[in-house]
Amino acid sequence: MSEPRYPYVHVDVVNAEDAELVSASLFELGALGVEERDASTLARPGGGAPLTLVASFADEAAAQSAQTELASGYPTRMEYVVGDAWRDGWRAYWKPLRVGDHLVIVPSWEKFEPGPRDRVLCLDPGQAFGTGTHESTQLLLIELERRVQAGVELLDIGTGSGILAIAALLLGAGSATVIDNDPLAVDAARENAARNGVGAKLHASGGALESLTEQYPLVLANIEARVLTPHARAVAARVAPGGLLMLSGLLANDVAEVRAAYSQFSELARPERGDWRALVLRAPREA
Repeated sequence: MSEPRYPYVHVDVVNAEDAELVSASLFELGALGVEERDASTLARPGGGAPLTLVASFADEAAAQSAQTELASGYPTRMEYVVGDAWRDGWRAYWKPLRVGDHLVIVPSWEKFEPGPRDRVLCLDPGQAFGTGTHESTQLLLIELERRVQAGVELLDIGTGSGILAIAALLLGAGSATVIDNDPLAVDAARENAARNGVGAKLHASGGALESLTEQYPLVLANIEARVLTPHARAVAARVAPGGLLMLSGLLANDVAEVRAAYSQFSELARPERGDWRALVLRAPREA
């Protein structure tokens, strides 16, 4: 019996602004997920391009349709992964990574001897987003190291591998509620939390943001601007009075639009790394 083949459409783009537009188009064309490859990621861009988007699809017909749709504007190609070959391909390149002063992200299959002040986050993302190598994730990891208060309860929207919530728990947060619309991400977050000894403090769900009713002193969202802006009211409603809201996944051209969508919040910081930006905001206190 032959192993299954999974179709991936590769699209080469010139800059981060094009990447955001093409990524949105890929999702509209039925992509299940889109990975961005640049000089900072484990897998490098193809064809000499500055950026490559790699989109997964449920079947070959959907992938071919998307490739045809985009081929007139961008170099595209179809590639296939057989069975679980993808799993070992990127593992060879991912090594322990220090982010900030104390956090160290360590792949679950790598050995690492921590220093006395290191906080080691052992991670296996599986098929979920979030290894710590992307600048948008690093921006929030650094801010969490600076700002997490002992015992704080937090919400992580679009948790992916769970990396941000687990980092916060290792830094002293009391509990983390994490949500993601990808069931593989929910499973990965739970497994990674257990791997790091904080499984009892992390509560993962595939439910929609609108289904939540509680408010949290700390809310995290490392998501694209095209999601953060239209869902601003739902996101803001989950932040407790006077609480912190940390947003990432923003390009420079996105910041003004996203900032305007959360205008009721005061701005504490606007960190940047490479092409990526984040916003650290404070919710208004009750009168």
